[in-house]
Amino acid sequence: MTLRVGVIGHPVAHSISPRFQQAGFDAAGLDVSYEAWDLQPAELEKFITSLRQDDALGANVTIPYKEAALRHMDGLHQTARFVGAINTIVNNNGHLQGYNTDVTGFQRSLSEAGFDPSGARAVLWGAGGAARAIAWALIWRGVEALTIINRTAVRAGRLRHDLASASAGVQLRSMGANEDGVPAAVQSADLVVQCTSVGLRDSETDGRLPFDPSWLRHDAFVADLIANPQETPLVTAAFEAGLQAVGGLPMLVYQGAAAFELWTEREAPVDVMLAEAHAAMSESGS
Repeated sequence: MTLRVGVIGHPVAHSISPRFQQAGFDAAGLDVSYEAWDLQPAELEKFITSLRQDDALGANVTIPYKEAALRHMDGLHQTARFVGAINTIVNNNGHLQGYNTDVTGFQRSLSEAGFDPSGARAVLWGAGGAARAIAWALIWRGVEALTIINRTAVRAGRLRHDLASASAGVQLRSMGANEDGVPAAVQSADLVVQCTSVGLRDSETDGRLPFDPSWLRHDAFVADLIANPQETPLVTAAFEAGLQAVGGLPMLVYQGAAAFELWTEREAPVDVMLAEAHAAMSESGS
């Protein structure tokens, strides 16, 4: 029996997850079909229920359903509970367990890029679902201070409040993107993580920068969660300034590899998955 798994979202036609996940299953010799499932909101609950069937391994979950899908789980891994969103569903004999592998995916992408956030002063640019996962990833890796900057100060403040209950010892601050102190906050950061969609290919902000890169300190490390293009305007600006930087493609693959291992209980062929992801992006012109 061919087992099924896939990515749930709307839209999902742009996703390269089917490319690199299928390459991983094929390399492992597993009879699994990885699909793209574009669902309307009204279809979500019924479809998730179908993942309890014997032929379903589970699913990845992407925008805009990471929080909504959580409400339909039978159980949650502790990380998903803290973050308040899931990106992976595992079917255990009809019991659906929700996980958030964005946390480990980001941590691994930083580690592979050679940056250790322990003791660092970090800035998150954005306060949405992605920023929430990254915030916990950094807190659990021991950052000294974390400043959340968002277009709307209220949303940044809400995330800061949610983090405060379990982040004793971390200096937490939130700001609106137009506040006078924002350039100085970015200037003081060892690590700046761009968590918004600004600069995403084929979006309204394609080619734009989320903030003035001249604010970056001369030795700062920059991470942009956007995977398409592989080198975003912010990453390009960082490289041009002589800084170290990483785009979102490694995180995308690493979180997918962590999901692969939850579904199969096997080590993911990460090298194969990374190579296929790079090939898919090259073919798309990024």
